[in-house]
Amino acid sequence: MSFPDTENTVDDDGYDENGYDRPSKSQIKREMHALLDLGKQLIELSPERLRKLPIEERLYEAIREAQRTTSREGLRRQTHFVGKLMRAAPADEIRHQLDVWENGSREETAAMHRLEGLRERLIQDDEALTELLARYPGADVQHLRALIRAARKETQNNAALQQGQEPQRKQYRALFQALKSLTK
Repeated sequence: MSFPDTENTVDDDGYDENGYDRPSKSQIKREMHALLDLGKQLIELSPERLRKLPIEERLYEAIREAQRTTSREGLRRQTHFVGKLMRAAPADEIRHQLDVWENGSREETAAMHRLEGLRERLIQDDEALTELLARYPGADVQHLRALIRAARKETQNNAALQQGQEPQRKQYRALFQALKSLTK
């Protein structure tokens, strides 16, 4: 006597081996808990950030009400109401935006690293300025040269500091900001 595999497999018609054509109760429960957790995250956000999310007005108001609620039981009930309203919200878009706010977008991070590398090359090598000016012919050459000279001088002064003394970063940051505004 052989027993069929206990794993539920889905056939071509969309039915699993037991004849069900929809998710299990456990799967639905997991999804509802995930939406409830997402709703809890939204309750922690500021009103300005909430406005930037793709949520309906009713959900926004429910979240704001939860933020104003002080009693423990009232907050629990309002949080569950927010979780219920989250069923109609675009959860994937909201999660993506929360991830961007929490971790910054990869593109922004990569752009910052490129600017930092460019700043280092400008401080080290005069040819880097020539390349930069070829790429951005409308750049203010005198201003960039002054910033580079000041950053180089600041770097030399920082190298001569005694242990425990705080290095100066003013010109270093000013050069970065100039590069950032130039490349926008």
